[in-house]
Amino acid sequence: MEFPFEQVEIDNKKIRTFSPDVDDYELKWHQDLNDRKVIILEGGGWQFQMENELPIKLDDTKQIFIPKLAWHRVLKGGSNLVVEIEEFD
Repeated sequence: MEFPFEQVEIDNKKIRTFSPDVDDYELKWHQDLNDRKVIILEGGGWQFQMENELPIKLDDTKQIFIPKLAWHRVLKGGSNLVVEIEEFD
């Protein structure tokens, strides 16, 4: 499966970089199988949206908790989005 980001793993954490060149259709609503703590390293106008909530600007947010199986998505910004993800079983 092709993903809309580049990823490296460091110390059991995932560092993901999303390019502003990604096509909007690739940023789909989705669910994850584990709880996640996401730390925003660079935001660049990107937004995050949970199901039934309004989007929030990621450059104004330092950390997000995403419960497992919660529907969510990211909305494209004008520069790179870089996040650190830690998963919990």
